[in-house]
Amino acid sequence: MKPKYKRVLLKISGEALAGEAKTGLSDKMLKEVATQVKEIYDLGVEIAVVVGGGNFWRGRQSNDMDRSTADYMGMLATVINSLALQSAFEAMSIPTRVQTAIEMKEIAEPYIRRRAVRELAEKNVVIFGAGTGNPFFSTDTAAALRAAEVDAEVILLAKKVDAVYSDDPEKNPNAVKYDELTHSEVLERDLKVMDGTAASLCRDNDIAVHVFALAEYGNLMKAVCGEKIGTIVR
Repeated sequence: MKPKYKRVLLKISGEALAGEAKTGLSDKMLKEVATQVKEIYDLGVEIAVVVGGGNFWRGRQSNDMDRSTADYMGMLATVINSLALQSAFEAMSIPTRVQTAIEMKEIAEPYIRRRAVRELAEKNVVIFGAGTGNPFFSTDTAAALRAAEVDAEVILLAKKVDAVYSDDPEKNPNAVKYDELTHSEVLERDLKVMDGTAASLCRDNDIAVHVFALAEYGNLMKAVCGEKIGTIVR
């Protein structure tokens, strides 16, 4: 198969790594993600990764804590997931670096754009941990920011749901599935693909977003090769 993209940013939700347990980490899901990443890595695709932390902590659900503290705790959760992914990737012989927006040099490299771009060019997978390093910004925004910084052609948004819908398909059986949308439509219709800041960043920097289900094996390869699965936001 021939990849459509040379450099991609894969955004993985923390919940996707939890598998059926919905919290914590699933060894099965980590191995499945690593196996799918290995397949596109072997095609020569340059891969950056941003992972969420919702399988450990969701700051916005805490009413008794100030938002900044809650968000910093969420950033630390993303670093746990980043290290777990790094271990899973390296077990598949994929050279991997973790770079964090908050310095913790004993366990990861600090995020430096030029270093990240060089690592990608040298065919190392780079995982960006700790979000943007600032509270009040989601990991979706971190994905959009890093994609723009490293010149990724597309954000592969791997989620629990298989596409973008007009409403939550688990709660509304009449929710409409979209095959293709514009960034402006996502913002105007308030579709919960990603938060407004992330969607605006993608629109302003002309970064496509491909939404698909991570759990269905082979979807990552299909997305990288440009097959029509899930939803494309241009």
